[in-house]
Amino acid sequence: QVQVVESGGGLVQAGGSLRLSCAASGRTFSSYAMGWFRQAPGKQREFVAGISWRGRATSYADSVKGRFTISRDSAKNTVLLQMNSLKPEDTASYYCAATTMPVPGTDAHGYEYWGQGTQVTVSS
Repeated sequence: QVQVVESGGGLVQAGGSLRLSCAASGRTFSSYAMGWFRQAPGKQREFVAGISWRGRATSYADSVKGRFTISRDSAKNTVLLQMNSLKPEDTASYYCAATTMPVPGTDAHGYEYWGQGTQVTVSS
């Protein structure tokens, strides 16, 4: 079992950067692929980025490709989401999630463990 806790959210102006961190507990962290999702008020939760359990494969939503970078440090049991060139439409609660699938999917239903989320607000 894995527990995940997000941090690093906040308020930033458009064009700025934030780095989200996901701290995971559990000895088997390296066996899980990880994903970041986000949910804005009144909208469905959507996939943002994912990374395979070995970190060799990454995937991104088209809306963030080229601006966001996901990475993992298995020695520290952390997953990072570097967000650059932020836009007001990136405003949402961001969630870290873990899946036993070797490659992260884009469907939230495929993830077994979720954090509580961290708020990101981008002002125009």
